[in-house]
Amino acid sequence: MNKKLVSALLCGTMVLSASAAMVSAEGEKIALVGKSAGNAFFEIAADSFVEAAEAEGATVDVVYPEAATADAQIKVLDNLISQQPDAICISANDVNALQAKLEEAMDAGIKVSSFDSAPNADSRQIFVNQAGTVAVGQALIDAVYDIAGGEGQWAVLSATSQAANQNAWIDAMKTIMEGDEKYANLELVEVAYGDDEPQKSTDQTAALLDKYPDLKVICAPTTVGIAAAAKYLQDNGSACKLTGLGLPSEMLEYTGADDEHSCPYFYLWDMQGLGKLSAYATLALVKGDITGALDETFTAGDLGEYTITEADDKGTEIVLGLPLEFNSDNIEEMAKLY
Repeated sequence: MNKKLVSALLCGTMVLSASAAMVSAEGEKIALVGKSAGNAFFEIAADSFVEAAEAEGATVDVVYPEAATADAQIKVLDNLISQQPDAICISANDVNALQAKLEEAMDAGIKVSSFDSAPNADSRQIFVNQAGTVAVGQALIDAVYDIAGGEGQWAVLSATSQAANQNAWIDAMKTIMEGDEKYANLELVEVAYGDDEPQKSTDQTAALLDKYPDLKVICAPTTVGIAAAAKYLQDNGSACKLTGLGLPSEMLEYTGADDEHSCPYFYLWDMQGLGKLSAYATLALVKGDITGALDETFTAGDLGEYTITEADDKGTEIVLGLPLEFNSDNIEEMAKLY
């Protein structure tokens, strides 16, 4: 398997009930700021970030914000800026709400990178993207089309309403659907938000089924949401099926192309690779190997050489690879990995 497309996957000292991983490389400190605690998707990426940083002589300490909100991350950033790390790498809970703090960090000479979920282009120097936004949107809308048989009602179960990556993928799905007659018979009835909380995601799934008795497919582009929805649909014998983005280990018992399983197939990417690439990119910023400018190249350890490209928001990004499909043929093997 191509090393950019290997197993898809997704730290804890409490600092103001916040999440950050403190990395010291050649005397320099880098902070990795996560969205929230208890998200296996992020934790696997963070572990790989730590491993890659330690291989470069770094030491790492990982913690999380008290909630998956911009306000909680702002508290983290406030604390980090006062500590003056050399760089901050953040998975943003909001596209725009963190801008003032991240600009304050950059004005103070702190390098700012991001991964998984990007703050706006003015709030970062580089974004490490797990997969191209359009590529993810295309994979998800095609899965909805296939599972629904090309027609009928479908809904989205997202994380928070301000999650940058979730909104970008949902917008991509809508744009693709609206621009191609192929999808004319699909009806997106609602975008619901489970706030990346298992119980709320379960409640939102139940509410969608109550409101739309003819609902054919739920697309959950969130590992927390898809696992909660999968269990609810399967436990209740629902005819509504599921796809989205999930962890194979959490989706193993729900994945299959038959009436007994709630999810025929779903997607994710190499979360270990994402964490590793984010570490290398952040270290490259700190060392001055890259500035985050368009068309710069750098070598990310054993992942190979990457080129900085233009992101959808006109900032710059590094794209890890393509989304990977998980189905009944490969999920048992992949569940052993993540």
